[in-house]
Amino acid sequence: MMTASFMILSSAFNSGDSIPVLYTCDGDDISPPLLFSNVPAGTVGLAIVCDDPDAPGGTWTHWVLFNIPASTESLPAALPVDARLPDGSQQGLNSWGRTGYGGPCPPSGTHRYFFRAYALDCVIELPSRARAEQVLRAMEGHVLMTAELMGTYSRGR
Repeated sequence: MMTASFMILSSAFNSGDSIPVLYTCDGDDISPPLLFSNVPAGTVGLAIVCDDPDAPGGTWTHWVLFNIPASTESLPAALPVDARLPDGSQQGLNSWGRTGYGGPCPPSGTHRYFFRAYALDCVIELPSRARAEQVLRAMEGHVLMTAELMGTYSRGR
């Protein structure tokens, strides 16, 4: 029997498509709605890291969200940028040095934005405002499955 793959989806855009302006620095700069499906058994918490590997100075982190309860099926658009959310989720620092989501804002060209979701077998013991590298290091050996949603964006279309 084959089990379904863990997935992260958005009602705002399909994987490989352009991210709507609303979710970028040219719009309201709010986080897009996200949906998790087929979260694997044994998952204790979820984490999301969104980054842009096409940034001129190297990978640019747009969002770090961790300790999302495993029972979470979806995240609404426009999550608050608070370091700790009401459900216990914690937000790390993006490359701008702020907590919460910072939308696509490429200086030129079309960039790719990867929303990676991680199903974890533990709670990440880090303070809010941790950087992506710290969260990724803390997840090592605890990732049950990974899912990915990629959107693109270019300015001045």
